[in-house]
Amino acid sequence: MQRPAAGPVTFALVMDLSPVGLRAQLRRPGVNKLLKYSAVSAISIVVSQIALFTALFWLSPAKANVVAVAVGTFPSYELNRKWAWGKTGKGHLWREIVPFWVLSFIGLAFSTLVVFLAGRWLGHTPESSREKLLINGASIAAFGVLWIGKFVIINKVLFAHQHHLTPIDELEPV
Repeated sequence: MQRPAAGPVTFALVMDLSPVGLRAQLRRPGVNKLLKYSAVSAISIVVSQIALFTALFWLSPAKANVVAVAVGTFPSYELNRKWAWGKTGKGHLWREIVPFWVLSFIGLAFSTLVVFLAGRWLGHTPESSREKLLINGASIAAFGVLWIGKFVIINKVLFAHQHHLTPIDELEPV
């Protein structure tokens, strides 16, 4: 039998769009996590954007963004950990909590910079609802940029299943 000639490898993506096929796709662990992560992100966005819009009545855009990110991070951590990744019990400080907050602070720094620049572009403290919504849009855009990277880090590092290896002394002889 002759082997096919070496050449470029092509892959075809075949997706079953029937109701049964879609249900099967949605049950895949990676897809399910992504959908839950997306839902948690939507909830966190709503919470933080309401906080941002409200805080803009009293604070500068940058300070209001700090408040908004802090308010939105708490439900994000709890919902991602417990619902999206199915973790139970107490979170591990150095493997989960600290890295999650570091990611949150990176998001805070980046979004605060973007919000600050949007406020500076206005040339004054946002006064109208339209100007406040512009600041909200800048915040959403900043977090949108970070969204995929954060998913990968949360999925592969923070809430990844830890496989505990059996010590070699406990293995049975063959």
